[in-house]
Amino acid sequence: MRDILAEIVEKKRRIVADAKKRRPLDELKENLPCGTFRMAEHFRWRGWGLIAECKLQSPAKGRLTTSHSVTELAEIYVSTGAAVLSVHTDPHFLGSNEDFAAVRARVDTPLLRKDFIIDPYQVYEARALGADAVLLIVRILSPAQLKELLYLTWSLGMDALVEVHDRADLAIAQETPAEFIGINNRNLVTFETSVQTTLDLLPYADMDRTLISESGIFTRTDALRVYEAGCKGVLVGEGLVRAADVGAFAGELAHIKEQ
Repeated sequence: MRDILAEIVEKKRRIVADAKKRRPLDELKENLPCGTFRMAEHFRWRGWGLIAECKLQSPAKGRLTTSHSVTELAEIYVSTGAAVLSVHTDPHFLGSNEDFAAVRARVDTPLLRKDFIIDPYQVYEARALGADAVLLIVRILSPAQLKELLYLTWSLGMDALVEVHDRADLAIAQETPAEFIGINNRNLVTFETSVQTTLDLLPYADMDRTLISESGIFTRTDALRVYEAGCKGVLVGEGLVRAADVGAFAGELAHIKEQ
């Protein structure tokens, strides 16, 4: 069976190698401003948040929307109360660094760089783009790499959302001091989604951490189920961009705790 994740990571190695040639790491590090852990600040004060994804395409489902641009989605999400915006910089999702920069120029809301991070260069690059947080996927990193990238992220004043898919991933994530752990509801073989994945893993999770349910959120009921089970937020992409009214659904998810 085709291993889409492995294909993405292999291509990512080439992309990173090319980026290093165009802009060497020493140059990237020059005058790099430190972040202020803005994502953590929101969740510590409010206890719930929507991480709304400016997502145009999925490797499994192709183009998801032609109704809005990345920046239009960002402005809708901010206007309806999203805590954080997730912006893709990977070409498999029609993302780019230019998209990230465009969103950063439009909104002041904390931004998560959504990509397949496998090299410290990408963490520095994220901060240079104005990211407040990055995604670290346990499945594509060794435990040593995960810790290295986590501490590097923190050293730059950014938060890290450490993504897990099963109990083995969760155990590795919880061997680090990661504050944010995202449970991805997408099966990496079939690419189907179900919030049951989050519900099945929560009994094994450290509930003192900030647990985020990712993907597979298509209704208010989906979000309510994971909230009532102990999650502090949801990361939603496809469910938002395919909604009949993107703003209305984003508002429901952003304020689920208040309803």
